[in-house]
Amino acid sequence: MEPQIRLPKPTRPLGRPLGYLSRALIAASYPLRGIYYFLRHPSYYPLFIGRLLPLSIISFLVYLILFTFAFLPQYAFLALFHGLSGAWFNAVVLVLGEGLVIIQGLFEGFFVDECRVDVFDATLLDLGLDDLVAPHRLLFADAPTSVKKLGKPTSAAIYQPWSLIQIVELIIFLPLNLIPYVGTPAFIIITGARLGTFAHYRWFDLRGLTKKERKAEVRKRMWENIWFGTIAMILELIPILSFFFLLTSTTGAALWTAKLEQQARGSSVSAPPADVPGESQEHGPDEPPPPYVDNPV
Repeated sequence: MEPQIRLPKPTRPLGRPLGYLSRALIAASYPLRGIYYFLRHPSYYPLFIGRLLPLSIISFLVYLILFTFAFLPQYAFLALFHGLSGAWFNAVVLVLGEGLVIIQGLFEGFFVDECRVDVFDATLLDLGLDDLVAPHRLLFADAPTSVKKLGKPTSAAIYQPWSLIQIVELIIFLPLNLIPYVGTPAFIIITGARLGTFAHYRWFDLRGLTKKERKAEVRKRMWENIWFGTIAMILELIPILSFFFLLTSTTGAALWTAKLEQQARGSSVSAPPADVPGESQEHGPDEPPPPYVDNPV
């Protein structure tokens, strides 16, 4: 366990808020680390080009239609509440959110999930967690890269289950963008919080957790999930590149998973290349990490 930094006595009341801030920043950094990691591993590129490039073209057409026919009417409406300058930003976010609803509803759950599973598993293999992946899919040990090492899954392989609730929430919370100043950040954080709860779904699957155990794990890291999901949500709102950022955020989730596995096992798993110095542990300063088990009770 990493040594804990002890604050001087006069500043100890700040320990709790600083701890929350530190945990938020660390979790929020993982989608960004995923971009760096993905770009540094050319073996991952065929996963994007072969499967997601056509969907990126489709997303371009969706956004082109929305910005051509829906942007100006919504901008004119929002100008009544925000003024001309404020309405522009909120109208852009509103249209991007509408596009995200359409794209996720039509394509993501049916075409993208398999590719995200491959990216997640390949990243775990790169970080020395073959034993976590091996019980759930065939692995070619002599393959030159982690991507080529991946064989056919031997059990159900889902990165993020198709969630009607997530689509409904995106639709319900879109009107938040009508509220001046705070509405758009609130929309991104609220919808990002839901997105963050799926960051470790594949990890829970690999560990064989029950639905009840998964919920307990999600609650344990709810604060971190909010900020991971918020940054991932912002990236997904970027037109054309949204599918690319789906993959890089998946890589970031795998990097985060490897860190949690390192803590749970108490062993030296290879650390991701962009770790934040002085990263805090999930447990208290006097509490040892729990031993890792495949089926915790």
